[in-house]
Amino acid sequence: MKSLICLFSAILLATGTIYGQSQEELSKQAANPLANLMSFPFQNNLNMNYGPFNRNLNIMNFQPVIPFGLKKGTIITRTILPFMKIPDFSSETGKYSSGLGDMVLTAFYSPESSVTWGIGPVLELPTGGRKRGSQKWSAGPSFVILVQPGDWTFGALVNNAWSFAGNEDRSDVNHMLFNAFIVLQLGNGWYVNSAPIITADWTAPSGQQWTVPVGGGGGKLVMIGGRLPLNLQSQIYYNVEHPDFGPDWQWRLQLQILLPKSILSKK
Repeated sequence: MKSLICLFSAILLATGTIYGQSQEELSKQAANPLANLMSFPFQNNLNMNYGPFNRNLNIMNFQPVIPFGLKKGTIITRTILPFMKIPDFSSETGKYSSGLGDMVLTAFYSPESSVTWGIGPVLELPTGGRKRGSQKWSAGPSFVILVQPGDWTFGALVNNAWSFAGNEDRSDVNHMLFNAFIVLQLGNGWYVNSAPIITADWTAPSGQQWTVPVGGGGGKLVMIGGRLPLNLQSQIYYNVEHPDFGPDWQWRLQLQILLPKSILSKK
């Protein structure tokens, strides 16, 4: 416990001397997935009303974002580790499985440019096994772009992955993800936002491919101990389009710790 307290104190001291930025500035950087900061979000997604018994599927994503500076541009790595709690959809009670799902790794190269953008590969690893994953290795391209005029942030991230190896008895993977995001800074760290994640499963029959959520929410960036930036947000979405066996609603809660990448540099 003593060592944890010392580590936390060191982080507070380092962030205080390195950042020197206001809540408003950090809140705007938190809205930028290509910002030159280490980001450690814990994002909980409660997907509601699956199947005939309206069961809820919960996914907690730990998705650290680590930038690496180059002479010209930046490499930003983004890892998603989903911890899933899957109910027994065939009954009113009971659990089917819980644990780690399939991991997703993305690396963006973001050049120096007047418009912020990045491009790179996305790789999906079959870490979820038979019950919580596809049992397939999948990969494809990923692209992100954003602009931040004034207090606004407008952007989008898109990728598509195809399976190339894995269990031959399992269905092939071919799916797309499109994450549009819009953020308005309100001052003092407060903001409103909408970041729906639209997905399409191209292997599904016509009429069963798309999940299209509509909604939004807001949040606030606070300074723990007056030094450590912590971004808190909540959003709710209604799926205006989804497969017959799919959720009606999604409630998203996120806690995001921000650190300067130089905190790990040797002095």
